[in-house]
Amino acid sequence: QVQLVESGGGLVQAGGSLRLSCAPSRSAFSSYAMGWFRQAPGKEREFVAAITSNFGITIYGDSVKGRFTISRDNAKNTVYLQMNSLKPEDTAVYYCAAGRTGASPYAVRYDFWGQGTQVTVST
Repeated sequence: QVQLVESGGGLVQAGGSLRLSCAPSRSAFSSYAMGWFRQAPGKEREFVAAITSNFGITIYGDSVKGRFTISRDNAKNTVYLQMNSLKPEDTAVYYCAAGRTGASPYAVRYDFWGQGTQVTVST
């Protein structure tokens, strides 16, 4: 079992930046692909970004390409989501996920999920 704890959410004005962090509870973190998803009220969960366990290959959802960057520091057991040029439509609960089968935009491919952190972007 892997527990994931997200942090870094909050309230920011449109055009601003936030950095989310996710720290898994076990040292096997480096063997997991990591992903970020988000869910806004009344909407389905949406893929944001993912990064492979090795080589750091990244993939992004179309709505965040060029604005968000996912990265990982295996020495610190942490994955990050740097969010720049935030828009009101980025408002959602952001979830960190860990998967053993590789980076994927599909939520079903992930085995463990965090509780989520709220990001609110005001106009």
